Amino acid sequence: MATTPTVLFRGAATTTTSTTLYTVPSSTTTIVTEIMVANTSGSAQTFTIGLAGTSIATTTIVNANDTTIIPCKQVLVATNTITGGASATSVNFSISGVQIV
Repeated sequence: MATTPTVLFRGAATTTTSTTLYTVPSSTTTIVTEIMVANTSGSAQTFTIGLAGTSIATTTIVNANDTTIIPCKQVLVATNTITGGASATSVNFSISGVQIV
């Protein structure tokens, strides 16, 4: 078994909160270790994140020019997804984890 630290998603959010950000590859288990949400705008924005169909943050506020960090150790299996979006594209997601193949 190989264990590889991996960037699961890094980039600007879409304004569709059900956007697929990451899908676990076949024959792989992924452990999500941290989700960082940065708001680069001058006004508060909201974001939504889901893991394997379960919401972990729904319309959560991230203040202007601020970052919210969600530390976690959540296991996802093959074909599970991470979904999310925000109220504006000025919100950026950085999602880290470990893939086990």
